[in-house]
Formats: sequence, C-alpha cells, structure tokens
Amino acid sequence: MSEPMQSPLPDPNQPADFVSQPDPADRALPPEPAKLKIYLGAAPGVGKTYQMLEDAHLMRKQGIDVVIGFVEPHKRADTEAMVRDLEVIPQRAIPYRSVVLHEMDLAAILARHPQVCMVDELAHTNVPGSKNRKRYEDVLELLDAGIDVMTAVNVQHLETLNDAVARSANTTIRETVPDSLLKRADEIVNVDLTVEELRSRLRQGKIYAPDKIEQSLANFFRKGNLNLLRELALRTTAAEVSSQAADYRRSQGLEQAPIPEKVMVCLSPRPGTDRLLRAGARIASRLSTIWYAVRVETPDDETSDPEGKHRMEEYQRLARDLGAKVVVLKDKKVSNALIQFAKQEGISHVVFGQSARSRMDILLRGSVINRFLAEVRDVTVQVVPMQKPRRLEAK
Repeated sequence: MSEPMQSPLPDPNQPADFVSQPDPADRALPPEPAKLKIYLGAAPGVGKTYQMLEDAHLMRKQGIDVVIGFVEPHKRADTEAMVRDLEVIPQRAIPYRSVVLHEMDLAAILARHPQVCMVDELAHTNVPGSKNRKRYEDVLELLDAGIDVMTAVNVQHLETLNDAVARSANTTIRETVPDSLLKRADEIVNVDLTVEELRSRLRQGKIYAPDKIEQSLANFFRKGNLNLLRELALRTTAAEVSSQAADYRRSQGLEQAPIPEKVMVCLSPRPGTDRLLRAGARIASRLSTIWYAVRVETPDDETSDPEGKHRMEEYQRLARDLGAKVVVLKDKKVSNALIQFAKQEGISHVVFGQSARSRMDILLRGSVINRFLAEVRDVTVQVVPMQKPRRLEAK
C-alpha cells in the first residue's frame, strides 16, 4: 500500500495526535470541537477500511477509548481479523418490508460516548425508520456530541464529482455526500493503490465475489476509469490540503491574504440546473472561496407550475448542501438583478445554463448572458449545457 498523502495537520501515522486532548490547565475553557478524519480512496478495495482499523489498533495500544460504530468487512479475511480485537457497538435491527435490516446504532454510540468512533461507508443511505436519512448525518451528530470520528468514502461519492464519474464510468452513483464534509475534516488521508495493484486485488477475489470479477474488470474497474478516479482522489486531497495550509498561513500572519474570488451560479427551475450547481461548487473548491446560488424572481414568474416550483426548492436545498449561500433577488428583469448583485459582491466567476431559446427569440428579446457580459467586466463566465437532466440526489 502506498504511503498516505501528508497534510499540514497532525500526521496520520500518529493516530494519538488526531484525538482531541484537552489541556488540564484549560478546564475553564470550552472543549475543543470533535475532530473528523476522512480516509479518501479512488475505488472500493484500495484499503481505506484496513487503514482505519490499523490506526484504531494503534490508538487502543496508546490507551485511547476507540470503538467501531460500523464496519463492513465484505467477507475479506484480513479485514475481519482486524475487527476482532476492537470493541464493536452492536448494530440496531430495523424491520423493513417484511425483513429485518441492520444499521449503525447511533443512540447506543452516543450513550457509550467513546473518545473516537470508527464509521465506515460514509455515503450510505440509512434504512427507512432510522433517525437520519444518511450516514454522514449520523457522523455530524457524533461530532456535535464531542466524539471524534474516523470515516471513509470513495471519491465518486462526492456530490460535485458525480457528473464526471457518471460520464467516465457510464454509471450513476446514487449515494453521495456533500463536499462540505471535506471542509469540515481536520485530516484527509488519501489511501492510494496503483491501477494495476487494484485490478490484481480484484482478480484475486479480494474485493468482489468471483462471479462479479470479469464484469467489474470490463466496466467500473477498467483502466481508463480507474486512472480518472485515482487522479480525482489525488487532486481532491491536494486541493483540501492546499486550502488548509493557506488558512493556517493567513491565521498565523505568514502572508497577506489575497482578495478572495467569488463564484455565482444562476438558478432557474429548468431540469438540469443541478449540473450548474456542481460546476459552481467545483470552481469554488478549486479557488477555496465562497459561492452564491442566485435566484431571480420576476412578476412574470409562473408560480402555478408545481413541478418547476418543486425543482427550484430541490435546487436550493442542493445548493446549501454543496456549501453555497442561496440568494433570492426580485426585479422586473433577471439581467438587471444579476448584474447589480455581481458588481455589488465583486463576483469573479459566473455559471450560466445554456439557453433553450431559439436564435430568433434571443435576437428579438435579448439574452441575459449577452447583457451580463456587456455590463460586467473582468468576469469569467462558464456556460453549462443542460440537455441531459438527471435525477437529484442531494443527500
């Protein structure tokens, strides 16, 4: 296994440093926020769970109270062996459609209140009847309760990368997590394997059952797709490490903080607007800056369209999940509102959806994009095609 990428935060090879350690002299001060450590990988089988278990064993030897909230060994003998000597919180049985399914027992973990809890498969969708719909929401509750969390996720489950992965792998990843969780993380460890090593593990039956190996090699685990996923995982980790390092330098006065760039995504109720939001979130992440999802209400809005109204509500919810500040403006003309907002906020990057109007209609009535470009200078504009709308999967 390759060495995990290092960060300016505590060394991931020293798990004890990850755990919140209050200074006895500071008992009068409020406790430090619980810490989140994310193990990020390019695909199943790279060793994220195994790396977490190794770190958990080291913590236990150092006297740290660490428990397993949820781990799925996937019948891998080496992973199952690593679980045996650690305390495991029993899962909760939930009746669902005439069967009994098992989920992480959030209430039991909160009652046990360990120093550190290991929670695998961050993007998992909980069984209906659970307190939260998504496992990452369970993780946020543990953090709010003061419990440090180690968790793992594959890069294809990050919301803003969904479109890129869908195009490459010709598949839809329906379970996603907001990229804001990476911002919340105190440490991100990239668990990396070369493409050949990963495909070799698959052939040896260390990832999937024998009857799924050939199909997986020809589809998700083909070389081109794995190379893309590996690059995305490395770039994502590097971007977060760079952002954390820049924040640290600014907080220590080591450099003059640059004037931040700002991103604006223009919302509409049209199908496919979620693609604009993901594009804006990716740009904002690369720039390590804030971004806005802006909706303009006009007197001519068709408020009687229930589907459009529902889509707009979903888009605003998705925008918030992706870390945007949602802004609702009111004006007789959409272009006027967007131009005024961009100038007022110093917007540097704008994302528009490709217009579905005919060229004749644009010539007769004008284009919001053309008007914007004529009025607002020194702005980078990206126009995103919207011909292929996809189902919203915000959480």
